[in-house]
Parts: sequence; C-alpha cells; structure tokens
Amino acid sequence: MTGDVFHLLEAYCKENSLKIFLFILFLAIALFSFIFIDPVLAAETSKAAKIFNSNCASCHIGGGNILISEKTLKKEALQKYLENYELNSIAAIVHQVQNGKGAMPAFKSKLNEQEINEVAAYVFQKAEQGW
Repeated sequence: MTGDVFHLLEAYCKENSLKIFLFILFLAIALFSFIFIDPVLAAETSKAAKIFNSNCASCHIGGGNILISEKTLKKEALQKYLENYELNSIAAIVHQVQNGKGAMPAFKSKLNEQEINEVAAYVFQKAEQGW
C-alpha cells in the first residue's frame, strides 16, 4: 500500500513538476522580499512623504496643482515645465523646490539640503508611478 501511494505521488510530481517549481520559486521570492525589505529605505520614503505632506501637499495634493491646473507634478507636466528635466530629473526638481518659480515659493530657506533631496526623489518616484 505504501508503495502505491509513493508511486502515485511520484507520478503526480512528474506531471506537475513545473507548477510545483514555479510555486516554490514564487513563494521564495515573496518571502525574500518581505523578510529582507530595507527598513532604512522604508523610513526614507516615509520621511519624504511627511516632508511633502507638510510643505507641498497644500498646493500639490495627489500630484495636482490647485493654483495652476496644468502645472502638476505628473511626469508629463514635469517634462514640459521644468528646465532640464529630461537631462537630470532629480536635479530639475531640486532646482524648482529650492528656487520656486511663479506662484511657487522657494523652499531653500525652509528646508535643508537633505530634505529638499528627499522630497525631490519622492516627487520623481510618484511621477514615475503616475501618482
């Protein structure tokens, strides 16, 4: 009887070996990403989001713009309205945050260099993801 069960299990595994392999691979990747997520990266993202929410979201909630509707933080608008965005996206966002332009105030006296870099990276990431 044990031999029959073993032969049935062996036959099942041979027929479904690819499915079993893919399932184990998927499970391993999922576990790896949950276990080894970088807490520093998570903290930086959270910190950047807090900086954005405290300083930018009043005008740019959800990547929009409550004052000038076409000048959003969406990728297409950043490409259109920020000088040198195509050459160096982060640097173009940093420049805009530091110096402001038009209705947007400059933040170089309100935020330090690290905070400006973090919020610029946050805006870039959100723009790439489509807000």
